[in-house]
Amino acid sequence: MLLRKVSQSPALRGSILRIPRGLSRGQRDAGAVVAVPNPRLYASQAAEAVLEKTAVVGSGAAAKVEKVSTESKSYAVNIFKGQIATAQVFPFPSALNEEQEQFLRELVGPVDKFFLEVNDATKNDALEKVEDDTMQGLKEMGAFGLQVPSDLGGLGLSNTQYARLVQIVGTYDLGVGITLGAHQSIGFKGILLFGNPAQKEKYLPKLATGETIAAFCLTEPASGSDAASIKSTAVQSPCGKFFTLNGSKIWISNGGLAEIFTVFAKTPVKDPKTGEMKDKISAFVVERSFGGVTSGPPEKKMGIKASNTAEVYFDNVRVPADCLLGELGDGFKVAMNILNNGRFGMAAALSGTMKGVIDKAVDHAANRTQFGNKIHNYGVIQEKVARMAMLQYVTESMAYMISGNMDSGAKEFQIEAAISKIFASEAAWTVTDECVQVMGGMGYMKDAGLERVMRDLRIFRIFEGTNDILRLFVALNGFQNAGNQLKSLQKALKNPIGNAGMLAGEIAKRAKRKAGLSTGLTLQGTVHPELAHSGELTTKAIEQFGGVTEELLLKHGKKIIDEQFVLSRVADCAIDLYAMVVVLSRASRALSQGSASAQHEKMLCDTWCVEAHERILRDIKLLRSNQSGQLFKNMRAISAAVVENGGVVAPPALGF
Repeated sequence: MLLRKVSQSPALRGSILRIPRGLSRGQRDAGAVVAVPNPRLYASQAAEAVLEKTAVVGSGAAAKVEKVSTESKSYAVNIFKGQIATAQVFPFPSALNEEQEQFLRELVGPVDKFFLEVNDATKNDALEKVEDDTMQGLKEMGAFGLQVPSDLGGLGLSNTQYARLVQIVGTYDLGVGITLGAHQSIGFKGILLFGNPAQKEKYLPKLATGETIAAFCLTEPASGSDAASIKSTAVQSPCGKFFTLNGSKIWISNGGLAEIFTVFAKTPVKDPKTGEMKDKISAFVVERSFGGVTSGPPEKKMGIKASNTAEVYFDNVRVPADCLLGELGDGFKVAMNILNNGRFGMAAALSGTMKGVIDKAVDHAANRTQFGNKIHNYGVIQEKVARMAMLQYVTESMAYMISGNMDSGAKEFQIEAAISKIFASEAAWTVTDECVQVMGGMGYMKDAGLERVMRDLRIFRIFEGTNDILRLFVALNGFQNAGNQLKSLQKALKNPIGNAGMLAGEIAKRAKRKAGLSTGLTLQGTVHPELAHSGELTTKAIEQFGGVTEELLLKHGKKIIDEQFVLSRVADCAIDLYAMVVVLSRASRALSQGSASAQHEKMLCDTWCVEAHERILRDIKLLRSNQSGQLFKNMRAISAAVVENGGVVAPPALGF
């Protein structure tokens, strides 16, 4: 009731996320206040890829992708066609109305204060758990129901509001934040997205207060990145009133704490066309109280130690039919939507992590004297700090671009969300590693806190879809849309007279692209005039990228699915192109508004765009090169020899 009343009353909102009375660092070790997406929950489905409704991505990962309209508003979708769609990237989103902004301002201070004055990340890491009284404090603050509607006991935050609070968590303690992220970013997100009114009313109020904890159960011993290979089964009773669930799940965050589980299992489903029974994945809300649900001991992990990670077992669990989440056989869709919906939170959190470690590096560089000078005056340190700042700026820009798109009702952000996860997890690792380097021996010491951050960060390139699989997802979804455009052209060619205008335009565009001339793409009038050069670099790169995408499709056809060396490099181009446009948009806003940081943001944008343009052209040159095929063959052969030998093939350099 308290949360419901407060979220509806602006006068009371400021008291919600407060430090509980009597709570201090000496008395209690607190956890993170806001959700960060869950660990290893799924290294399992990021491979929804490809040119047909279903296919197999080289490593065996399940590959599915929804059909996208040829009139897509997604920037990422359109760059694969050599086109620019600005609707979702310009202007930079202003997603908060006056009331939402005021509410968020009232939350930010108390949350930040909680982490500064209460939370002890080092002790949480050593304890490998969040203490009971700290968990209780988080519940009292309303931290377990940030996006649950206010009429169901939550704060009802938008995605942008949520991102800002997640960013604070990432600044201070990724490990404890996982507990909250596993609960709400994925644990009960399926109920929010797909639950019927009865399911929402039954489960969300207690989940919002933290009275019950949620977990997301997908990954199994035999199914990592290949979600379709899960073995858990749910068989419906002859009366149709319940399902019998059997199976086990591994690496489940909150697995040992949760009372409510979102569980994915195979169910027999009749094919409406053939009448045959086929196994398809379905999603269920499962309560521990149903009986037959047990969990193993907490796993010993490299990082994020404060979070509980455990195996969960389901032994003849009788699940009522009204606990089916979504439609029977739609479990894969449910899982994908949950994960796509939450990826922006990882970028937000890790932009906060980067901010925190950059502060440490700058403090050290500004105070450390070597050779008679502060080390921040030396070029090698200046380059490190500048690159760290650029990576943080890009990541933060991606996070708020995507959350803003989602809040404005955009439906197509899957590729952008995957890009943000890949970029953020790799950027945060690089920034933290460079922070250690700037701080030298001091950064290597445990007391600096950076070794914990690095241990925590390592999982982020694995969970929420391994970056390797997500690169395939980005590239193959892009190729699918580019392929649809080519199919349209093929149809047009069957009636050349009726489609003469369109065909002439397409032929002229390809001729110009082949000659290295502009096809007419421009961001002039969209980006701020002071960023015109960076805008031009972006459009030139998009033109070339669209050209090489088409060439690769014509060369490989459907077999592009198996060309993972190619796909990885295509994805890298797409990632750089998205990074370019988000900083162009954000820096344009700063310049247009005359922000105090506008010229600094212009430098961040211009520097990033120059280097990203060079990387894209280099990758495109490699993709077009005859040599690349031989290089890829060499790597296949080297790998095969090492695997067959069980390790390194070459003998020791000394022969023994």
